[in-house]
Amino acid sequence: MPSPSPAPLISLTWTDHVTGTEGYLVVDRLVRGVSSGGLRMRKGCTLAEVAGLARGMTMKEALHFDADDTRARYIPLGGAKGGIDCDPRDPAAYGVLVRFLRAMRPYIENAWTTGEDLGLSQDLVDRAAAEAGLVSTVQAVHPLLDDEAAARRRLADAFAVTVDGIGLDALVGGCGVAESALTALDRAGVAHSAARVSLQGLGTMGGATARFLSRAGLTVVAVADLKGTIANPAGLDVEALLAARDAHGTVDRGALRDGDQELPADAWLAADVEVLVPAAVSYAVDAENQASVRARWVVEAANMPVLPEAESLLTERGITVLPDVVVNSGTNAWWWWTLFGDIGPGAEEAFGHTRRSMRALVERVLERAAADGCTPRAAAHALVADRLPVMAERFGWYR
Repeated sequence: MPSPSPAPLISLTWTDHVTGTEGYLVVDRLVRGVSSGGLRMRKGCTLAEVAGLARGMTMKEALHFDADDTRARYIPLGGAKGGIDCDPRDPAAYGVLVRFLRAMRPYIENAWTTGEDLGLSQDLVDRAAAEAGLVSTVQAVHPLLDDEAAARRRLADAFAVTVDGIGLDALVGGCGVAESALTALDRAGVAHSAARVSLQGLGTMGGATARFLSRAGLTVVAVADLKGTIANPAGLDVEALLAARDAHGTVDRGALRDGDQELPADAWLAADVEVLVPAAVSYAVDAENQASVRARWVVEAANMPVLPEAESLLTERGITVLPDVVVNSGTNAWWWWTLFGDIGPGAEEAFGHTRRSMRALVERVLERAAADGCTPRAAAHALVADRLPVMAERFGWYR
């Protein structure tokens, strides 16, 4: 597959002087001097993992770049990612987060825009960033804005929006994931009412995806969290499960209805469904457990949930993997559409723009895959390979 860049521009490891915890920052590429990518916290996070995620961010940014769209105010940035090898539930985790952000302050102020990712909420990141002395986790992009004050106010207003009790920032990514799945179903002529779904993860991304797919008429029959899998062949009450989650996406089992079953943690993978959504952790589907998958589509809401060998084996079995660099790119894009002023802060405009953009992108990827006789991931890589040289010529590598 084409490589977006020969090697990361910046790759560094930080060691916390208090706990010995390690953290990582990888800037894969700069566009107009700025890169974009979230910060995750999980026990076992590695530099290699963060580097892969940073490369994925370069791809996500490029996939949302349309060289011919003269109306767009948002021009994609480079790709980056941060990671901290720490359990976010550890009592020491918040202090580690503050010290990491303080150490990364020169990069955040000048080159790396970041936000929530696995294990962290945006509220927590913002609070820690303020304690670390930062104006904003996206302040590196401020010099590129026409009206910084108006842009920051617009983004703050968007983050203050809630829909049925859930923040817009937590919903928009799931809207994009759901639209990706719906596009695949529509292209295949599968009625939404005839499609069943199983999800791993009911946190920010998984929960929002479950809501949008359920409201589109699909039947969610299984969801997995830290305690195991909750399943019901007749369909789960998604809204009740969302209301019973804790801050980490774990469902209070007291909210289960008659007919809901508690199954082992990996039961979500083997559910008899059309759409399988890994929306929790990286590397969830490997060469061994992929044999359990019965779905027609695997829709990667999480980052890097399907290992390459597993994807090859799934493809051989006629199962299509819709890749993370396409499927979950809506969250990042929404930040910039809002900040740069392509959309306002309201939910209706955010969801509408996300749906249109994600459907167009998924259609483009699937059409390229069909034309080239390749997987959707290879098609996405090919589109990126076409666009990066145009971006480099127009904006330069670093400036």
